[in-house]
Amino acid sequence: MNSQNKHNSKKVILLLAIIVATLSPLPISVLAGEVAPHWQYGGAENPTQWGNLSKDFALCESGRDQSPINIKNAVESTPATISFDYKSSPLVVVNNGHTIQVNYAQGSSVTINGEKYALVQFHFHTPSEHQINGKAAAMELHLVHRNEAGKLAVVGVMLTKGKANSLIEEVWKNIPATGKTNTVSDLLINATSFLPKSKAYYSYEGSLTTPPCSEGVKWNVFVEPMTISEEQIEAFEKNYQVDARPIQPTNSRAVQLHH
Repeated sequence: MNSQNKHNSKKVILLLAIIVATLSPLPISVLAGEVAPHWQYGGAENPTQWGNLSKDFALCESGRDQSPINIKNAVESTPATISFDYKSSPLVVVNNGHTIQVNYAQGSSVTINGEKYALVQFHFHTPSEHQINGKAAAMELHLVHRNEAGKLAVVGVMLTKGKANSLIEEVWKNIPATGKTNTVSDLLINATSFLPKSKAYYSYEGSLTTPPCSEGVKWNVFVEPMTISEEQIEAFEKNYQVDARPIQPTNSRAVQLHH
């Protein structure tokens, strides 16, 4: 190849590189020159510092209706009116750097006191974020739902050491590297497997337990726990040894018990 052709080849390669770079999809925050504040459960960016990391995280420090809480002195309230309509979903596992999360296909919902919320995702914390009468469980599962108005309702399930959970086993087998998503389209799961027989639950008004700690979240924590094996707990802890926010002040909020 002569020098003129080599020069032309380099120009073509450079042009292609520019085109590819132009077409690469970038998050809006990156395009706007913003970088999402980094936070974690230990070190200098631990939960006691979240409110100082960004003005968007201010509620983590100043909010009065924060989660999780120690659930105690619950007031007997209306009968449990919580019903689940969970369909099967392809398994989509996200290792987001803070927890293991499973994104759920559209079409599944929970109805709480006549209000319908769509299941969006579920994820895990160790140890449990909530305590019941001062006692934490080995882990806690959060099933995150959103209604048409954008309001969130989270169903919490305490996970205690015992028999292995077959659905958790499928999730754990498909955990990707940190920051990655693993879509297993030929494997269907159903989150109904996480629900205890008894539908008795505690309810209170709280917040997200991760930044930005937004309030107005309806929390519903089952009284009856489900089990997870010691091996399954250890497998999760290899990814995240601790990913639980400390207990927050109740600040005279009412906690209700629904049988």
